[in-house]
Amino acid sequence: MKKLIEARDSKVAELDGLLEELDEMTEGEEFDGKLARSKDLHVEIKDLEEKITDAREAAETLKAVKESREELGVEDEEVVEQEAIVEVNEPDIYRKGGEHSFISDAWQSRSGNGAAQERLNRHQEFEARDVGTGAFAGLVVPQYLLDEYAPIARAGSALYNAVPKKPLPAYGMKVEVSRITTGSEAAEQSSQNSAVQETNMDDTLLTVNVDTIAGQQDVSRQALERGGQPGFSLENIIFQDLIAAYYGKLDSLMFEGSGSSGQPLGIRNVSGQNTVTYTDATPTVGEAFPKIADAVQQINANRFAPATAILMHPRRWGFFTAGVDGNSRPLITPAGNNPDNAVGIGDAAAYGAVVGNILGLPVITDANITTTDGGGNDQDQIYVLKVDDHILFEDNIFQLKFEETNAGSLTTKMVVYGYSAFASGRYPAGMTKIQGTGLVTPTF
Repeated sequence: MKKLIEARDSKVAELDGLLEELDEMTEGEEFDGKLARSKDLHVEIKDLEEKITDAREAAETLKAVKESREELGVEDEEVVEQEAIVEVNEPDIYRKGGEHSFISDAWQSRSGNGAAQERLNRHQEFEARDVGTGAFAGLVVPQYLLDEYAPIARAGSALYNAVPKKPLPAYGMKVEVSRITTGSEAAEQSSQNSAVQETNMDDTLLTVNVDTIAGQQDVSRQALERGGQPGFSLENIIFQDLIAAYYGKLDSLMFEGSGSSGQPLGIRNVSGQNTVTYTDATPTVGEAFPKIADAVQQINANRFAPATAILMHPRRWGFFTAGVDGNSRPLITPAGNNPDNAVGIGDAAAYGAVVGNILGLPVITDANITTTDGGGNDQDQIYVLKVDDHILFEDNIFQLKFEETNAGSLTTKMVVYGYSAFASGRYPAGMTKIQGTGLVTPTF
């Protein structure tokens, strides 16, 4: 407090001197300079007065705590009155009424604006509650368990990982993809010098909306500042969880999205795709196998190109790996067994990537495939795809921290969001959906 008072008194003395000089000067360049300096000093003195008031209140609080502990006879720790420490910083860069906007700088930094990026970096020092330390009891203490924390289990993003990616255009909320719907034709020439076949090409535009997926957490400043440990911060844990939720939701919408209300058009809802209905009251692997072969041949026959992957729910892969023949021999066995005349090969315990092979096609499991299809809400689906027919246009995923919104409650809003456009309908004939009562919840 003493240093603050000395700094204030020094500025007051300087301001008094400037005012005396201004009284004796006429307007001009020197006059304007001294006037500007006097205004700056006025603001600085006011700021120091506020800090002195805060320091006095802090000292009074410490004194009251000490007196109450003495009255109660509390001696388990020493509480001493000490000079209040007040850190003098420049005003918050993104304060109300300031000249810079957090959102504007976040956007401009993506375009290479160095000044905007520098302001964002300086702002990263700040953190601030909706979720308090109690919600992170296992992460705040005990410290020696932090590196063994258990994140929530998520379905992952196997379809997202499988499809090709392209950069999302820098501007606009729609991506237009041309689809050739009428192609050239050739025909025999009936006689020499007669007209040859001419068919004009034509296309239609496939409009793909740019969708936004986002998630947020309101976290107390106490949790952010007191949680975690060096090299293992609670902030990173929260952002990692938000990012995992982001990709899990995007993957789910790539299957189930309606194509409206902010959702991409998922492969389940693409019009014109091939379909195979598997109706079976007592399904078996032997009876399901021809349906997959049918799904593959429909792509060959209608897309005139080979399928490249089979996607199914983990429970359906479990159904296939549990299948046996009439002599109770497994129909799908690990590749290391060098199987002879097997339906397929693969690992029953694998998940989220290529887990095996059926009909020469890699099998990918993804728990984001529905299990509530059909009249009984108990059916899943199998998709046979030419995966590279589907393109995901995506932008970077962004992580933002907002302290200003809930500053009065020491709350930091942590946000993850991203833009994407999923072009699932380029070649409807390049996908086959298998559905029906044969895909009810399997029994083992």
